[in-house]
Amino acid sequence: MQTVLGIAMIVIGLLMSAGGLTKSEFIVYRVLALRSRPLWGDKVHLFYMVSGLMVAAFGVLFALGVVGQ
Repeated sequence: MQTVLGIAMIVIGLLMSAGGLTKSEFIVYRVLALRSRPLWGDKVHLFYMVSGLMVAAFGVLFALGVVGQ
């Protein structure tokens, strides 16, 4: 089960990063970016690129069993 959750975290993190990189118009990303804009301002897309990579990296560690449990 830990591997499946790790892979899901990797996919979600990569989607967050891709959305930030392309400044996506996908409805879920737009809602997240609008909610984050008061705190991050114009750097909201950079925030999602970096945080998405961090989520993906944590997902790799989780899938390999390095963290968790």
